[in-house]
Parts: sequence; structure tokens; C-alpha cells
Amino acid sequence: MHPQAPVATVSGPTQPLWRDRLSLLLESTGEGIFGIDMDGRCTFINRAGAAMLGYESHEVLGANMHELAHHSHPGGEHYPEHTCPIFNAFRKALPCRIDTELFWRRDGSAFAVEYSSHPIVDSGLVQGAVVTFVDISARRNAEEALRRAHTELEQRVEERTQALSEALQQLRELTAHSHSVREEERTRIAREVHDELGSLLVALKMDVGWLEKRLAEQPGRAPDAAQAMRDQMQHKCRNMSQLIEAAVDNVGRIITDLRPSILDHQGLWVALDWQAHEFVQSAEMGLDWHMDVSAAQPVPDTHTIAIFRIFQEMLSNVGRHAQATHLDISIRADASDITISVKDNGQGAPMQAFDAPDAYGIMGMRERARHLGGSLEITSQIGLGSSFNLRVQLPKP
Repeated sequence: MHPQAPVATVSGPTQPLWRDRLSLLLESTGEGIFGIDMDGRCTFINRAGAAMLGYESHEVLGANMHELAHHSHPGGEHYPEHTCPIFNAFRKALPCRIDTELFWRRDGSAFAVEYSSHPIVDSGLVQGAVVTFVDISARRNAEEALRRAHTELEQRVEERTQALSEALQQLRELTAHSHSVREEERTRIAREVHDELGSLLVALKMDVGWLEKRLAEQPGRAPDAAQAMRDQMQHKCRNMSQLIEAAVDNVGRIITDLRPSILDHQGLWVALDWQAHEFVQSAEMGLDWHMDVSAAQPVPDTHTIAIFRIFQEMLSNVGRHAQATHLDISIRADASDITISVKDNGQGAPMQAFDAPDAYGIMGMRERARHLGGSLEITSQIGLGSSFNLRVQLPKP
């Protein structure tokens, strides 16, 4: 009799099924997975892992994985095997997860990698390690791009903050200068009122008192003495008339300094013409005058005084700094904008002088122009004079 055949157990047929399922699992994942023995040689590797390294799976089996794909640091210097975290997983039973290193391909190129290494333990003994890894080059590139963008953004914010800080400082200095100029102007006007109008009024008061006293003495005077007194009184009256005329002139000049009445009575164009010719006459300069405002629309009051003050400051700047002998002034206006150009033949200045922190007059002109939605452009060369060009766009009627 033949001995009875052994009955199939569950463990027999399920062993290859388990192996097949494990093989399918390894091949289905996009991550690289390989195993190494105690000498660091590859015992298995899935296709995804081999492809990332530039090999076929069978070419990797038995190779020392550290020497194959982990031999150098990012800078190219040698990576000693005894310091490798992958090998420490089985030599020192220390699992790890690293995302700051490189794996090297067959062609010598490298890619940023995140890997984890865990020891394989059988019956209490470490038999090797299993390593999973993934190419994170795209993530690293995105992180680097994000860092660069963040750095650039911080730099831009710092530059904008610095520019804003400088602008605020200039604004504070300009405001302080404006207050100082306003106080100086008030002091000047008060001094003129006191020194000139005050003295004129005192003189008038004294003359009126003298007249009053002499008139009271008239009834008792002889005819000849009376005639002489009348002559003196006529002389006093003429003197008083001259004092009154001087007072009126001084009042008119002070009012003109505060706000030229010609602006209210005859408009911007006549005021600019008057101011230009008054300036060159007092400064003894030559003048080429060009004005074309035939197509101009009425200028709003808010624009009128600002444009006039900018023009005054242009001429004042020429008078203070240019040492010029001739001016070329061009004023043009149409339905949409106004352009004013003032060119001198003076000594000129470096362009940075017009952007200096203490160039309050220039800052004031630019601020007025910006407030009107316009612009002030300045060009200058040493020895070739300067040019101021104001452009203001008028609001639509």
C-alpha cells in the first residue's frame, strides 16, 4: 500500500500568494523602495525606485546602495558610509526620516530626496533595513522659489518702508519750513505795518494836531501873520497828502504780497504777464515772452492761486540762485491742460541739488503741482542754465 498523501495545509498555497501580493504592492507605489542586508547590499528594489536612480531593477540587486546612490554630499564631497543614517538603521537599530540630502543617478546627476530607513528585525536580530524614498526636487524648487519671492517681498517692503519714512520726514521738514516761512512772512508784514504805516500815521497825527492848534490861533493874528500861517498850513496839507499816498501804496503792496488783487480782477493770464515783466524789470534781465491761451478754458480758483504761486517760486528760484541775464518764458493753455516753461541762461546746478532735503522751494512747487494732479519737471546743467516745466491738467467742465 502506498502511504496516504499528506493533506494540503493553508500555509503551503498561501505563501506564494502573500509574496505575489507584496510584489504587487511594491510595484504599484510611486515611491522607491529597496531592502539592504547587513553589508549594505541591495536585496530587492521596486521598478519605481530603480527608475529614479536610472537603472533596471536587476542591475541594482547585490550592489552596495550607499556607494551606488548615496556616496556624496550636495556639495560633491565624499559621504562616509559610517555616518549614513540609512546604514545606522540596521547597524544601530536607529530608524530615521531625512529630507535634506541627495540621491545620485546613474548618469551622475542628483536629485533632492526624502527617505526613511527602518531596521528589519527577525527573532530579535537585525537582518538589514528597508528604505523608502521619493524625489522632492519639484517641492524643493517650489520652496526655493517661495523663499526667493519672500525675500524679494521683504526687500520691497523694506525699500517701500524706507521710501515712505523718507517721504514722511521730508513732509515733516516741508511742513516745518512752511510754518517757519509763514511766521517769517507774518513778522515781515507786521514790521512793515509798524515801521511804514505806523510812522506815516504818526506823522499824519502830528500834522493834524499842528493844524488844529494853528486854526485856534487864527482869530487873533494880524493879516500878514495870518497869510504866512495859511501858507504853512497849505504846505502841511500837501505833506499830509503825500503821506496818505505813501500809506495807500504800502497797503496795496502788502495786500499784493498776501494775494495779488490782479488775480481776482483780471485773471490768471494777466497776473502771470504782470508778474513776469515786474520780475525781469526789477532784476534787470532780458525776456523772451510767449503766451498762447486763446483756446484756454476758465481756470478754477483753486488752480489759479496755486499756479500763480508756483510761477512766482520759479522766478524767485532764478533770482536767488541762477545769476542769469536772460529768461525765456512760454505759457500755453487749451481746453485740457496748462503748460508753463521758464528757462534761464544762468550758472545751472547739478540735478541732485533739486532733490536735496533742504530744497524746500522745489519741494513746495512739486507738492502744489501734485495736489493739482500735475507735474513739475526740472532740467539743469552746470554752465548751461536751468529749465522748469510745469504741466497741470484742468478738470473737465
